[in-house]
Amino acid sequence: MAAFVDHAPFIAKAGNGGNGCVSFHREKFVQNGGPDGGDGGHGGDVILLADENMHTLLDFRFRSKYEAPAGVDGSSGRRQGKKGDNLIVKVPVGTVVRDKETGVVVADMYEAGREKILLRGGRGGWGNSHFATPTRQAPNFAKPGIKTEKHEFVLELKSIADVGLVGYPNVGKSTILSVVTAAKPKIANYHFTTLTPNLGMVRHHGQDFIMADIPGLVEGASEGAGLGYDFLRHVERTRLLLHVIDAAGSEGRDPVEDYEQINQELQRYGDLANRPQIIAANKMDLPDGETGYQMLKEHIGDKYPIFPVSAATRQGFDDLMNCVASTLASLPPMEPFTEEEMLPEMLESTGFEISRDGKVFVVSGSSIIQLLDSVNFEDEESMNWFHRTLRRAGIIDALRQAGAQEGSTVRMEDMEFDFVE
Repeated sequence: MAAFVDHAPFIAKAGNGGNGCVSFHREKFVQNGGPDGGDGGHGGDVILLADENMHTLLDFRFRSKYEAPAGVDGSSGRRQGKKGDNLIVKVPVGTVVRDKETGVVVADMYEAGREKILLRGGRGGWGNSHFATPTRQAPNFAKPGIKTEKHEFVLELKSIADVGLVGYPNVGKSTILSVVTAAKPKIANYHFTTLTPNLGMVRHHGQDFIMADIPGLVEGASEGAGLGYDFLRHVERTRLLLHVIDAAGSEGRDPVEDYEQINQELQRYGDLANRPQIIAANKMDLPDGETGYQMLKEHIGDKYPIFPVSAATRQGFDDLMNCVASTLASLPPMEPFTEEEMLPEMLESTGFEISRDGKVFVVSGSSIIQLLDSVNFEDEESMNWFHRTLRRAGIIDALRQAGAQEGSTVRMEDMEFDFVE
């Protein structure tokens, strides 16, 4: 069986843009042919694809570097270079991609078949035919293609499930999963039997939902103890937690202490303690099961519903599953992580300059043309993205520091618009 890997490095580079061509028309009996250099092709994009047939990030441990093909240089006769092929990188459903340096989420592949352009290829350079003017009829220069840079990311696999089974090791989570679903997890009487999150489909009175058996937590899990820290990420997407407790205290632990310690770990790891929770008091078939159940019931009160069950004898699950199904029906779907846009290539590396032309504020830099070319100024959403990009790149703040006020005129290349905070 392949090893389960849910955390891996990922280095990606979009394709460079092809260079524009310097060429002049050559034809018999035509002495002074005009410029006819073609444009370079755009570089290939790096595109992520959520593949439901992948279940681990193991492939990225063997290969972590991916580069899309470059665009082909332009040629004579105004022939444009071929665009570089896009590079499709398949990842398991539930993969979250973070920028290694900043830690921000740039892609959340939460749905099977979802595609996300992670990095855009560099734009192809213009051939010399673009630079001909009445006074410059034989331009002997062309524009090079945009060169892209490598970006380092971190891939995290977070299980997609509606219900997450949490609790100490060996409390019976895997057995419960095998009882209520068709999953067949590894079950044995020792800690950390579950080394991977096992998922199973529950079909209850016409309602289907996914349940995940998360490897057992231990005290200190949120700080890296045991296996808990590595797998707490798999609980993040669950809409409902099914907290399994050994009511009989079969390993000498106190059920009430188990309940409190697990919830403390969930509290330390983000907002998981605020997630809706149902308590399954398991091992009710053992001698001290009833005593532990009553202690739990008295301690928890009305905070969470609690159900006595026995995974070994398969008793008590009808009422538990009724409560799980009805609770899920009342909960909204889990929201995907908020994605941050990657800045256009070169914007971070080359920066920008702001100058004054009378009362007009001029923003210039090698990346500004590329930024303008990526915007559809007739589309509201594209304009919003444009404004967010200016803000994230620091251009809005720089304009303000240069003296721009609401309504001031700002020029970028051949475009002018009013400054808006």
